[in-house]
Amino acid sequence: MELPGVQLRTLLELTRSRTMTAAAVALGYTPGAVSQHVAALERATGTELVRRAGRRMELTDAGQTLAEHAERILGAQAEAVAALERSRGKVAGRLRLGVFGTAAAMLLPPALRRLAAQHPAVRVVGREVDVDQAYGEVRAGRVDVALGLDYPDAPLDRDGAVELVRLRSERFSLAVPAGRAPREGERLPLTLAGAAGHDWILPPADSYYGRAIRTACRRAGGEPRVVHEVTDTATSLAMVGAGLGVAPLTALMLRLRSEGIVAVPLRETVERHIVVAVGAAARGRPSVTALIAALRAEAEPGTGAGNVTRRSQTGRSAALRSQA
Repeated sequence: MELPGVQLRTLLELTRSRTMTAAAVALGYTPGAVSQHVAALERATGTELVRRAGRRMELTDAGQTLAEHAERILGAQAEAVAALERSRGKVAGRLRLGVFGTAAAMLLPPALRRLAAQHPAVRVVGREVDVDQAYGEVRAGRVDVALGLDYPDAPLDRDGAVELVRLRSERFSLAVPAGRAPREGERLPLTLAGAAGHDWILPPADSYYGRAIRTACRRAGGEPRVVHEVTDTATSLAMVGAGLGVAPLTALMLRLRSEGIVAVPLRETVERHIVVAVGAAARGRPSVTALIAALRAEAEPGTGAGNVTRRSQTGRSAALRSQA
């Protein structure tokens, strides 16, 4: 009897999500693919594993038994890989790494150069993933490790299946068009409530990032007037430089584009954490430990991740001018 890992992971996700649609979203599949995985398992085992109960799916007794064993099977596979790596006596292995746009552009190239210099037998295969899906990509087994972002005001869901390792915390400032930068001597720093009435460029409200910034603004007593919903960071900063609005900014984001914008510090502390999502068993792989160390070395302030502009660091800028 063959029980492929991808099908076992689908069954496990159904125990958490309870619907085909929710499981498909969590795993990054279509509902049809989830249904096919379950059907394949039922053919392989010769028994019904899942039955519909209203809008939800329930595991049968056989399905529950298989799900309990599936978790152990997948965990044992991951532990076996880790044990084999440790037995080699050197850091080696193949890793599938999920990355998002900003990290791929800023952190990944120097981190992989560092890793190759220190551990040439480690091979990393990169795959771009939606930053909001980093946790799910690891949980679904499509990548071994994924770079992601975690916001205190909109934290990633956690279920214990995946560990989040923090590489760096970044505090947000506000990117404003250079031609409308605050005047010397004006009050510092800017408040979110004071900036809320200006035109904002933000990701959609249903993204972790978009939800985090809106939550921080509301806590400060304002509601950002979002006139452009943009997901790509480089594009949003280019729009700020063109005078189309203001946008949140961190040091890492500033490395993507600094032309035509000024970083203005915020009075409120609004942060994000750059994290690595990794399966609990895979955390023991020497190759994973080496990769995380290389990423952390590049993410540390002053080692390539950069700092917010001198203007924001010295506190010379403050309240925004009214936008036309």
